[in-house]
Amino acid sequence: MLGMWSLLLLWGLATPCQGLLDTVGTLARIDKDELGRAIQNSLVGGPILQNVLGTVTSVNQGLLGSRGLLGGGGLLGYGGVFGIIGDLSGLKIEELTLPKVSLKLLPGFGVQLNLHTKVGLHGSGPLGGLLQLAAEVNVSSRVALGMSARGTPILILKRCSTLLGHISLLSGLLPAQLFAVVEQTLFKVLPGLLCPVVDSVLGVVNELLGAVLSLVPLGTLGSVEFTLGTLPLISNQYIELDINPIVKSVAGDIIDFPKPPKPPKPIKVPPKEDHTSQVTVPLYLFDTIFGLLQTNGALDTDITPELVPSNIPLTTTDLAALAPEALGELPPGQQLLLSFWVKKAPTVTLQNKKATVSIPADIHVLSYLPSGTPKGLLELTGVMTFNAQLAPSATKLHLTLSLERLNVQLASSSAHPFNTSRLEEWLSDVVRAVYVPKLNVGLDVGIPLPKVLNVNFANAVLDIIENAVVLTVAS
Repeated sequence: MLGMWSLLLLWGLATPCQGLLDTVGTLARIDKDELGRAIQNSLVGGPILQNVLGTVTSVNQGLLGSRGLLGGGGLLGYGGVFGIIGDLSGLKIEELTLPKVSLKLLPGFGVQLNLHTKVGLHGSGPLGGLLQLAAEVNVSSRVALGMSARGTPILILKRCSTLLGHISLLSGLLPAQLFAVVEQTLFKVLPGLLCPVVDSVLGVVNELLGAVLSLVPLGTLGSVEFTLGTLPLISNQYIELDINPIVKSVAGDIIDFPKPPKPPKPIKVPPKEDHTSQVTVPLYLFDTIFGLLQTNGALDTDITPELVPSNIPLTTTDLAALAPEALGELPPGQQLLLSFWVKKAPTVTLQNKKATVSIPADIHVLSYLPSGTPKGLLELTGVMTFNAQLAPSATKLHLTLSLERLNVQLASSSAHPFNTSRLEEWLSDVVRAVYVPKLNVGLDVGIPLPKVLNVNFANAVLDIIENAVVLTVAS
């Protein structure tokens, strides 16, 4: 049976809340499988194990070589108690079996991590020929959770010791009395060689944990910086992170969007299934993105005849056919200009597995002369309601809008008042043809997702709940 390394991570002294989330923060619940995978990948993909082998082979020309613990001048070399073992030379670690990672989360305390491995030693035997040994090892470590200078979670190695398991002679001859010497030597040397492996693994995992506090650019809109709201919490299946988004302008200034006068109730996050990771994206982030689009003027646009398809009329003649009262004294046949101004932030609604966006707009209808000055015909106040299709990727949540309905009312007119509902179908066609594609280009920035232990949410199952979107991905 392979030995094991037992690593205790003192991560938090509280357990996760009962499925409630502040209306602003993003909640990430990372399954223990992801932590185990991060540790396993640090051993597979990086130079950690190779660095240990390099260190071993360069120490005293072998653990038991001519300059090692059992060589000439060593603790038990020539002139020592066991002079016979002077011929035991060049023994050094040539193999370190890739540890198998398993772990158990301890609610309200930390994580117990097991790494199973075996050490292979090669050298020349005292009776000649190649000597090959295999030793099972159990390294026990304690790790505490601290905070770095930049406010990221950091795992700190506090104590480390090794326990030597069974030693097997794979090839060569070794007198029985030397087994105890070999065991004593490995007991003294292995802590200094294998405990740095634990420290190196923690360094890699700490880099992944530090990536939680990231600055996500949003193009010309600015950026979102994620920060931890509280220390990580632990249940028996997952680690919970409360991540707060800070919105910044392109210049780096913090943008504080106004909160509603009556804050909504905390979000009820559904329970997480075993062997899955979950991130909950609050309504606040959706409001933030649309608020940035509105304050940057990205929702305002002018629509001229050359921008619309030929099957959508945009002349005074067509307007008169829908509402003769709107034409006033203008002759028929002139082109029209539609100007959309969004002066208030859109409203996003997330509930009952559906996402909708309502954009209030002032719509100005003007006669349009390419070489002249547009003349106002009428002003409308309207609300455009869009269905939002959501699709996750590795780094963000993508939104694609389609117009559901448009309602307008007459704000002012150069002619007599009239029923504006006759214009809604015509305006809806214009919005679908020109305004929606432009809007979706602006929304390409998406809703940013926090980086947590390289969890990829591209294939996540998406669930729209009240005031939030929940992404769940299998570990």
